[in-house]
Amino acid sequence: MPTAPPTPRSTSPAPAATRPTSTTLSPPKPIIPTSAPSSSSSWPVPGGPLGTKPVVLHIGDPVRYNPETYTEFTTLFDVVRPDVHERQRPAFIQALRERRWGDFTAVFRPFWGTGGEMGHWDAELISLLPDSVKVFASAGTGFDWADTQLLGERGIVYCNGGLAAAEAVSDFAVAMIISTFRVLPYCITSASSSPDAFRECHASATAQSHNLRGRTLGLVGLGNIGQQIALKCSAAFGMDAAYYDVERKPAALEAKLGVRYCEGLEALARQSDCVVLCTPAGAGRLVNAESLAWFRPGARLVNVARGSLVDEEALANALEEGRISSVALDVHADEPNVHHRLRAFAGTRAMLTCHNAGGTVETHIGFEELAMRNIMAVLAGGQAITPVNSQWLKNKVAP
Repeated sequence: MPTAPPTPRSTSPAPAATRPTSTTLSPPKPIIPTSAPSSSSSWPVPGGPLGTKPVVLHIGDPVRYNPETYTEFTTLFDVVRPDVHERQRPAFIQALRERRWGDFTAVFRPFWGTGGEMGHWDAELISLLPDSVKVFASAGTGFDWADTQLLGERGIVYCNGGLAAAEAVSDFAVAMIISTFRVLPYCITSASSSPDAFRECHASATAQSHNLRGRTLGLVGLGNIGQQIALKCSAAFGMDAAYYDVERKPAALEAKLGVRYCEGLEALARQSDCVVLCTPAGAGRLVNAESLAWFRPGARLVNVARGSLVDEEALANALEEGRISSVALDVHADEPNVHHRLRAFAGTRAMLTCHNAGGTVETHIGFEELAMRNIMAVLAGGQAITPVNSQWLKNKVAP
């Protein structure tokens, strides 16, 4: 079988600076640690076929926002970027089998919108990775598109972009929380419908609206995003924040954020006026018929995590029966399809958005920067900044 021509190296030229230049906005504060060694540091990882520098497999679009960091990155590494045709699953598998990209040491996916053309990183793909791979750094907060346990068992640390997205997702979550207390879908829809709808909403929305102060906010997950939601809602709106997580956070952090721990999801749901899902996928359907029965009558649900966490049929039942007063869902189980029974509540008791919570220019700037910093740190023999599979990781990335 004839082999494809070799993939060009360093095909992502250092771009011109394209960060936002609006004079009406302050520049984003730096959120990415820059503790990776400089280019003069020792880089113990062996290179690929050329034998000069470690090889990084870049999947997806060229780097766009961080030219200075990318210049440093390409000084340290030999970057190989397959084109979109090579990234289709059959072609990608063939290329891995042929060792077309040699003994690359890292996989780099700086954008969430591209670089996933090969599909789920399952045993089929992971088994074809060369033993030289030590780190997989990707944009995005969620990581259900890759078997992170299997990667860890192969000695590959997987790093997500959650730190870069936390600001945007938490801001969006706050807007969604407000929408559930102030019936914003109903108000917005009525204003654009007709004068009669406007007058009716003006008269009736008050009886359905509530202030946030003193209400209990129940956070499922207290990672970077959950922490920022808790801080913003308690500081700005006087909400009482509680949380449930598989691992309780240190007491000092709980005190700093002003949150209290609940022993389980049931305990959290029974005392919360609004439950917010901000935990990784993989825990199954946390919100289902059984758990919805634990919610307070008239409670609210916000989901900025993953649609797979919610049994949407059960949620539609709870809305129809009035047990749940309102919902705000940014993510859905069968994207881009929104459940037809939930769509029926759009404009009244449901705010439905299109997986937009993390989607800001600043987030994408951070995704790029964070992915490069993770790779530079790990391949220099240091610690990853945002590892998500440490519990399964073998001692492959140690210097």
